[in-house]
Amino acid sequence: MASESIPESWQPVLEPVLATPEARKLGGFLKAEEAAGKPIFPPRGQRLRALELTPLDQVKVVILGQDPYHGPGQAHGLSFSVPEGVKVPPSLGNIYKELADDLGVTPPAHGNLEHWARQGVLLLNNSLTVEAHKAGSHAKMGWSEITDAVVAAVAGREQPSVFILWGSHAQGKAARIPALTSSGTQSDRHLVLKSVHPSPLSAYRGFFGSKPFSQANAFLEEHGRGAIEW
Repeated sequence: MASESIPESWQPVLEPVLATPEARKLGGFLKAEEAAGKPIFPPRGQRLRALELTPLDQVKVVILGQDPYHGPGQAHGLSFSVPEGVKVPPSLGNIYKELADDLGVTPPAHGNLEHWARQGVLLLNNSLTVEAHKAGSHAKMGWSEITDAVVAAVAGREQPSVFILWGSHAQGKAARIPALTSSGTQSDRHLVLKSVHPSPLSAYRGFFGSKPFSQANAFLEEHGRGAIEW
């Protein structure tokens, strides 16, 4: 983790966590994997990109993914996003379909979601690295404690925010969002939206038609935080 610069607004949140034995073990693991010649995505310098583009005091929405894309050139530090010029992945394609159905937004020809991040949409994965072509390969290496702290920091703020949890891995973070009702949909001040993952394997089981974008904007506007231009 020494190769990553912690964005200033997130330093009070992450510095205590990164000082723990678990985080040091994660750093050692990543260093050893790279020394062994294993390709790790995203590359160094991009692993905290979501935090760089979305400072803590500007977070309006958190969209949680599982881990970065594991194909070459895809992952650049934002969940579900790929750099311009890279083919839109199937999950993001389904997100775009739901966005069009929900708000009538014509999807862009690219998959770069930085324009969401710069408006306060924290595009966070549960794990922030992955070995090439091995989905979930770093899931138990210590990232969860770090991203748990990020989610808890947003949930602990007074400003109402929206948490969009797609799939079981993302929904595992719900415990970090305080005061959920028994229905698991809304806390005392935050909106928590859950559905199956937008992957083609599951999207037809409840992702399509879930209307997360209009629900998020309605909540943000109701609480004076301003809608996202999705």
